[in-house]
Amino acid sequence: MNGQFYLKTLFSVILLGMLAVTAWASFSQPVWQWQGLVRAPDNAWTIATLCDAYAGFITFYVWVFWRERWLPRVVWLLAILLLGNMAMSTYMLLALRQLKHDQPMSDLWKISRA
Repeated sequence: MNGQFYLKTLFSVILLGMLAVTAWASFSQPVWQWQGLVRAPDNAWTIATLCDAYAGFITFYVWVFWRERWLPRVVWLLAILLLGNMAMSTYMLLALRQLKHDQPMSDLWKISRA
């Protein structure tokens, strides 16, 4: 099996998982009635929001995994899971620094930090 199979499987699981958790939260309470962590039904949307955030972290990390060697992969995984968008923004700023002034953005996918 090639990498494409694993990526399709991963993103299918994320999609189905997000559809399931969103449906569960929607049946527990309409989103417009959510008030944070004030009452018991509100925790469904809190859980759904956390699932959505971590699905985004994993999606971004797939690119990091593709670009990096094994040690930076582990470090960035921990940073992304613990710091979320702060780590992801830092990673992107470091990646963007590698582009020369006249280089197209499409080269960002080609540049390896390894």
